[in-house]
Amino acid sequence: MMNKQPSRSDVLIAAMHHAALKALAAAPNGQLQKQALMQAIESTVPLDDWARTVYDNGNTRWRSIFAFASVELVKGGYVTKLRGVWSITDEGRAVAAAPYDGPAFLKELLRRYRVWKASQSIVPAEEEAEDESLFEQPEDRMASILRNAHEALAAELIENIRQCEPAFFEKLVLDLLLKMGYGRRREDAGRTVGQAGDGGVDGIINEDPLGLDTIYLQAKRWEGSVGEGPIRDFIGALDIKGVKKGVFLTTSYYTPAAKAAVEGIRSDKKVVLIDGAHLARLMIEHDLGVSVAKTFALKRLDSDFFAQE
Repeated sequence: MMNKQPSRSDVLIAAMHHAALKALAAAPNGQLQKQALMQAIESTVPLDDWARTVYDNGNTRWRSIFAFASVELVKGGYVTKLRGVWSITDEGRAVAAAPYDGPAFLKELLRRYRVWKASQSIVPAEEEAEDESLFEQPEDRMASILRNAHEALAAELIENIRQCEPAFFEKLVLDLLLKMGYGRRREDAGRTVGQAGDGGVDGIINEDPLGLDTIYLQAKRWEGSVGEGPIRDFIGALDIKGVKKGVFLTTSYYTPAAKAAVEGIRSDKKVVLIDGAHLARLMIEHDLGVSVAKTFALKRLDSDFFAQE
């Protein structure tokens, strides 16, 4: 089996990640705003013309690569991010103080990320790709690359949502359901409740102009699991209000007991559970909180052009 050499992007990622750790370790309290961190990376990492390539959207290649790959630093346990402030952990300090070995650092970083990934419901664990993947068809390779990019984007979406205020998350889930077509995209089809004594309801969507068919929403911006209790409270709130449709959304995941509580409700009532994995996929699919970074066109031979009659 061949030993796969690090790609140009991999080498750049390792250098930028290590530079970020060094800058954070040297900063007061081990913290830097994102802009200051990016300036530190730019001033310490040798960036050639390839790395400084400017995309159509105005972003430079090295900044885009770092933004995409920085989730590995967070999930690897080396840094934390909160409202634009990056903080280094004790493990990150240890790495920053050790002699730099690019390939070894990158290998350990990816190992840590895979360990985190395997422990999450957001992205199912996958086996490492075999070297035979180098010989996949271009369509398959691009699909795999896109899938990996969306996995990293999904994790980044959930991380950013968890840093937002609860009211923002409540509005986010309402906007998502409206984008999906519930309420028939009318501007007045949905509203947030978001106040004390809301009876376990954070948002309401009227599927018809008269409000005869209503969906109630509950949004939990949690990191830990959602158990049976909150689900039963939500189902009870639907009963009290005489509503037959409900959607419970969370940034985390549901326990088996929580899922069983939904499966056991009456047949005339429908409650859907959306966990962090599903939420992130829906946001990507319906372009909520994301934007197109770059569009690629995969071309193939036009055999009709070369047909000789």
